[in-house]
Amino acid sequence: MHPAAAVCLVFGGCCSNVVFLELLARQFPGCGNIVTFSQFLFIAVEGFIFEANFGRKRPAIPMRYYLIMVAMFFTVSVVNNYALNLNIAMPLHMIFRSVSIAVLSCPISRDISSHHLCKHFPLNEEDGLHVFLWWLLGIAALTFALLMSARMGIFQETLYKQFGKHSKEALFYNHALPLPGFLLLAPNIYHHAVLFSQSEPFQIPVIGLTMPIMWFYLLMNVITQYVCIRGVFILTTECTSLTVTLVVTLRKFVSLIFSILYFRNPFTAWHWLGTAFVFVGTLMYTEVWNSLGPLLARWRKRLKED
Repeated sequence: MHPAAAVCLVFGGCCSNVVFLELLARQFPGCGNIVTFSQFLFIAVEGFIFEANFGRKRPAIPMRYYLIMVAMFFTVSVVNNYALNLNIAMPLHMIFRSVSIAVLSCPISRDISSHHLCKHFPLNEEDGLHVFLWWLLGIAALTFALLMSARMGIFQETLYKQFGKHSKEALFYNHALPLPGFLLLAPNIYHHAVLFSQSEPFQIPVIGLTMPIMWFYLLMNVITQYVCIRGVFILTTECTSLTVTLVVTLRKFVSLIFSILYFRNPFTAWHWLGTAFVFVGTLMYTEVWNSLGPLLARWRKRLKED
């Protein structure tokens, strides 16, 4: 697939995915485990049928390398989703996972005292300290996931150079091999499955099927996650890990703006400063400024000729 098509998958799938994730997390902030499990299960089943040919196709990349990659990928996915249960607001969650000084500037904001941070606790001094410590734990979790994700990207790039490009195979094994690990999270997953089943009914347009609305949000989240992650894995085979990171960063910028406008999430001047660093840094990497120089020179020359 052409990299441009993969970029379209990333922007379309990932931006839509964030919308449904926020709808889920707003209702049940601790639902990260069932969301992650559902995503992994769907992608693993699809890959087992269409990529692994029901287990008959041998992997092109040795399994020992996939086990290392899977350990990193599973850890990043679980930690990122669990951070939503540690009083981390969605805009901060998206920006913190980006690159640049935004990582430093955005946490220094009124998230510490906003209703997103304190929505589950009264604001007396003792509880305020308790909430703040949980918020710091959420920041630490996001930091760890950010570093682990960067290391995983470099590891993937090395494997593709050595064994060739196998994005669909990598997508399958990265989601199939970690499935037994979800047994450790089974009580939490079952608890939220019960809560989802008790949500209000929702009739799906066109087909007319009725299901609890939280299950509908989860279904759409899983489908859009597949589109998103498929695009990301294709990009890892066609571009460098830094380029992939910057494409994903720009996608987060778009998701962030939508989250602020549609869900009315609080966003401070510190958040905007961090967002600006992300956007400008991405433009600098893609050498937009170098392209603008000759363009402006030609424009001035044309004006003089006229």
